[in-house]
Amino acid sequence: MDPKRYWVGFNLVKGIGAVRLKSVLDYFGSLEVAWNAPAGALLAAGLPQKAVEYLITLRKQMNPEELYERITTQGIQVITWEDANYPRRLKEINQAPPVLFMRGSFEMADDWAVAVVGTRRVTPYGRQVAIELAKYLALNGVTVISGLARGVDAVAHSSALQAGGRTIAVLGNGVDVVYPPEHRKLSEEIMKSGALISDYAVGTPPESQNFPPRNRIISGLSLATIVVEAGEKSGALITAEFAVEQGREVFAVPGSILAAQSTGTNRLIEEGARPLLKMAEILEVLKLEKLPEMRETRRVMPGSENEKKILKYLSHEPAHIDTICQLSGLPVNEVSATLTMMELKGMVNSVGGMNYVAAREAKSNYRVG
Repeated sequence: MDPKRYWVGFNLVKGIGAVRLKSVLDYFGSLEVAWNAPAGALLAAGLPQKAVEYLITLRKQMNPEELYERITTQGIQVITWEDANYPRRLKEINQAPPVLFMRGSFEMADDWAVAVVGTRRVTPYGRQVAIELAKYLALNGVTVISGLARGVDAVAHSSALQAGGRTIAVLGNGVDVVYPPEHRKLSEEIMKSGALISDYAVGTPPESQNFPPRNRIISGLSLATIVVEAGEKSGALITAEFAVEQGREVFAVPGSILAAQSTGTNRLIEEGARPLLKMAEILEVLKLEKLPEMRETRRVMPGSENEKKILKYLSHEPAHIDTICQLSGLPVNEVSATLTMMELKGMVNSVGGMNYVAAREAKSNYRVG
């Protein structure tokens, strides 16, 4: 029996998020043991009384094996923290979702992704920018991430597909639910050249409170978030805030001071987001000008143990090669050769003076407030 069935079961328990689930895993060693544990042990593992009561009631009412089988027979993949195909960039964020449900495929190429988000009430100007932006990214091998909403999101997904690129939609409902309903055909096209992803259980309806939290996944999957148009209270601004918290870059498209749809983006720029003045700036800032070469290098040169060791000690703060050697315990010649290969793969960036930062944590120049 696949142990993922217990991950699916715990995903249904109210009051158990990433932090508490990690405590449960640390305490019991596996979710199978935790699922069958008595109330006292669950409380000892750090779960609150209400969550324990809910879990005990739930496991009397449902069979996790039957639920898991119903999910997988629909062609839905269940991806957990423990899986090798869990999105690498998403796993780096604080409180990464323990379980993802996916229809479609997540590929190595999706490590290089940029979120394109914005208002549902897109103007002709915003629509044109979103079209050109998504096409530009797709033609340069960058996966486009968005939320499948009306307006900017739908334009970004459609334009990326038309350009022959990959795109991923992060949903505020179950991956078996199409919302908005008129995006059924678009959803089907996305599954062929990307994926529909959600951390909400299969069958979850598109309730309004679901959408703000899912924005952390949109930004978490992405190297950068680009806000095309956004009103003063747009959900796209929430995505930008998550991107900042995750240490990712934020771009905003300048707009007319007379347009309500540009109020949010112009404010982002005022607060320090990068104004997007030309498409090429995206690749320059994210150091993706040589993306085809980086993808090919990563394809023919799989990751090594030395790379894993070195990545542990790299962040957005520059680290000197001598410090890396000391922390990793590797000789300088091995560290130097490994860093060179990692730079070719787009995993690290040299910032001068034999100092390096992790490419996955490109520091944003934008600060909330």
